[in-house]
Amino acid sequence: MKYHTRKWIKPEDLNPNGTLFGGRLLQWIDEEIALYAIIQLEIPRTVTKFMSEIDFVSSAKQGDIIEIGIEVLAFGNTSITLKCTVRNKLTHKTIIEIDKVVMVALDDNGQPKKHGKTAIEYVKDRLKD
Repeated sequence: MKYHTRKWIKPEDLNPNGTLFGGRLLQWIDEEIALYAIIQLEIPRTVTKFMSEIDFVSSAKQGDIIEIGIEVLAFGNTSITLKCTVRNKLTHKTIIEIDKVVMVALDDNGQPKKHGKTAIEYVKDRLKD
């Protein structure tokens, strides 16, 4: 799994128990997965279709640095299926796991759009010499 984004847990990210608010973490995950899918599919209208059971394994507290990891599981005709793990950057302790997130590319009318992708592409592979 590749870890793409780091977040520093600040006071405004905490719940009344003084730990990371789950809703804030899910917001970060959804945004990060959307950005990843848009870049991979090269279609700016890409939306979250499905998110499997979310397993909060542990928590984070103020001052912790977390990182969001994304792994591609499959490419569909109009979708990309991903897995996400968030962990503490320093201890590598898992905070949350989401086994399956399906993102779907849409056309200008909001209908599923074929993307033609079958494998992960990196920016360096898209650049022409």
